[in-house]
Amino acid sequence: MSVKFDYDAIVLGTGPGGEGAAMKLTKSGLSVAVCDYFSNIGGHSTHKGTIPSKSLRHATEILEQNDELITTDFTELLAMAYKVIEKQTKLRRSFYEKNWVDIINGHGRFLDKNTIEVITPDGIKKKFTAKYFIIATGSRPYHPPDVDFSHPRILDSDKILELKEHPRSLTIYGAGIIGCEYASIFRGLRTKVNLINTRSKLLEFLDDEIIDALAYHLRENGVIIRHNEEYDKVVPDDEGVTVYLKSNKKIRTDYLFWAQGRTGNSDKLGLENLGITPDSRGSIPVNEFLQTDVPNIYAVGDIVGFPNLASASYDQGRFAATHIVHGKTNNKLLKNMPIGIYTLPEISSIGMSEKELTEKKIPYESGRAFFRTLTRAQITGHTTGMLKILFHPQTLEILGIHCFGHGASEIIHIGQAIMSQEGEANSLMYFINTTFNYPTMAESYRVAALNGLNKVDFD
Repeated sequence: MSVKFDYDAIVLGTGPGGEGAAMKLTKSGLSVAVCDYFSNIGGHSTHKGTIPSKSLRHATEILEQNDELITTDFTELLAMAYKVIEKQTKLRRSFYEKNWVDIINGHGRFLDKNTIEVITPDGIKKKFTAKYFIIATGSRPYHPPDVDFSHPRILDSDKILELKEHPRSLTIYGAGIIGCEYASIFRGLRTKVNLINTRSKLLEFLDDEIIDALAYHLRENGVIIRHNEEYDKVVPDDEGVTVYLKSNKKIRTDYLFWAQGRTGNSDKLGLENLGITPDSRGSIPVNEFLQTDVPNIYAVGDIVGFPNLASASYDQGRFAATHIVHGKTNNKLLKNMPIGIYTLPEISSIGMSEKELTEKKIPYESGRAFFRTLTRAQITGHTTGMLKILFHPQTLEILGIHCFGHGASEIIHIGQAIMSQEGEANSLMYFINTTFNYPTMAESYRVAALNGLNKVDFD
């Protein structure tokens, strides 16, 4: 006798990963519900992460180009960001309503592999069953136990959005994506910024040339970068925060912004009832199809760790849902995902870096287009940056594309489209034999391709 469930699938979380999964499942004819303890749809990405930080970054970029607006402070920009958040929340809720996806408001916890108990905001407990579950509960800022995050002058990427004044000085501990992005934002708003990096380079997963360019421009804009440093203790008071470093340095600023890693929201899901054990940072182990150790339960997005990007989370949600619906999926969905980092200027890349190609002993050549030589960049004034194409010197296959400068996160998708092609279609020659509108930033591909081809000896 077949078991009747309340739903074919229940998705825990309404961020990008949850949304991608729910939309694919419901459009495939399955009965679907989403469960979120937060009544406002959209998850961390909409309310605390991607949308607010990118709204703040865009506003800061505009201010930098308009000297008459330079008196605008951080709290005014926050008000602008919350207007975008409100629009996004309404939009995302409409997606579920229009596609007949039930919304369960409350905290969901597994009782067994087919049952969750949901505690609603008013304390009522309800049980829901499903054949499949997709965990998309995201992550939260990592809090080391010896730092007092209850103190109003110690912030993280959530608390920063509740700041009631414009800081004159700020220490950012952690130079990952979040740390670098907010360093750009606050320095653009005239805040004195100390960026403390526990490693020897910024964003080590990027191409070295891009890393060097980012570090140069952050310093050029006045950010003080301190590499290879670790905190010894953090001492806040009513006037500011003092960070004592193990190198015997002492840094005193108005606020401390902790941006050192994130923790997966897996600790209150009842995973112990399923035999699923997260790692030390709360990430859930999954296989190539994003299945946990319990095959009917999947996990996607920040809850599985790297790359912790909204775009990747959405695709992972669709990837897991496709596997549920069809029992198989196309691995190309997770291949060559672009990375976008919204510093000032912004960064985007796809494929392998020079360091990775060297380590794998893959021969390559490179072609570059510097934005300062492009007519469109000269017209708009966005002359800082470059596009670099890495390609195989014999086959001309595109191996990696790295972009630094205004519009990098948009420009990268032209290269992504070519890299997604099979065989000879993925070739440097596409950029050489294609007519680009003039003047555009897109023609940087033709310039970089010709630059690279000139370095290749076909004899």
